[in-house]
Parts: sequence; structure tokens; C-alpha cells
Amino acid sequence: MGQGGEPRRVQAYDGELGAAVARAQQGDEAAFALAYRIVQPGLLGYVRGIVGDDAEDVASDAWLEIARDLGRFKGDGAGFRGWTATIARHRALDHLRRQKVRPRATGLENDVLELPGTHSTHDQALESLSTEHALELVARLPRDQAEAVLLRVVVGLDGPAAARVLGKRPGAVRTAAHRGLKRLAQQLGADGEPGV
Repeated sequence: MGQGGEPRRVQAYDGELGAAVARAQQGDEAAFALAYRIVQPGLLGYVRGIVGDDAEDVASDAWLEIARDLGRFKGDGAGFRGWTATIARHRALDHLRRQKVRPRATGLENDVLELPGTHSTHDQALESLSTEHALELVARLPRDQAEAVLLRVVVGLDGPAAARVLGKRPGAVRTAAHRGLKRLAQQLGADGEPGV
């Protein structure tokens, strides 16, 4: 962990991300692609924690809005991650609201629409299983704790940035994240896996 509890990987990319965003705002498509590659994995994990299997569709909707409004963004790399997380959260909550009024597709319809992925390697399968297991554990947390953990650990936001995304005080987010991580450690211990 870096200073302030942020993962070092995220801190290292913030300077590169900020520069890429500035170039993307000037119309550099390669710079936008770089910003996407830096932000997307954490953003997708965060959205998956909120909406589950529909995460890729919701994240795609979020990226459409991000691309459309990129010229209005002002800030650095860390600010961009927070801004994108806010947009993704809004799209995820909109998705959940729509699900309440619209019936879900049947299992047969989902099977017919399911297309094979382009990559099917052993490593990807193992990574997918561990990611799915981690997200299942996070999904067991109360919603405020789950979102705080996802924003702090998966997206890599600091306390104030996560608080802005959630519309809460930084102290409340730090507390929720701490309680969520503590509960996850207890769940891992109860599942017979090593604690955190």
C-alpha cells in the first residue's frame, strides 16, 4: 500500500493517466485508449460489484458518457478516476432502477444470446474464478460497505474521492471501508481460506 492507504500501482499510474486525459481532451485517440486501459479494469470491477453480470453493458454506457463529456472534465489522473467512478455509479444505479420495472430475460434467452469469448486460456479462467469469488464475498457486505471497499480497493480512490462519488463524508467512507474489509476477513476465515 502507498501513502494514505492507496495501492502503489494506482498512484504510479496517476501521472500517466492525467497526461493521457489532457491529450485525449485535445483529440488524441491513442491517449483516450491509454486512459481507458488504465481505468477500465478497476471501473469494471466496481460496476460488477453493484450490478453483477450486467457490468460490461453498464460500463460501456458509462464510457459513452465519459467520452461525450471528456471536454468538461477538469483535474488530474486521480480526479479522472473519481469522475469516471461517479459516472459509472450513476449508470449502475439507473440500471438497477430499470431492472425493478422491467422483467429479466429467461434462462433460455440468455443461453441463446451467450456468445463464446475470444480468449479461453487456463490463466484467464483461474483469474475469472478468483475475481468472481472476491466479488461474491463483497456482494455479501451491506451496500455502503461494499461500495466503499470497491471504490477504495478496486478502483483505487482515496477517501475524499470515494466520498465525493458516494455523496458522503470521507470519515463515513473510511469507516464503511474498514468495516467491510474487516467483515471480508472474517468471511474468508469462515470459508476456510486464509484471512487478509
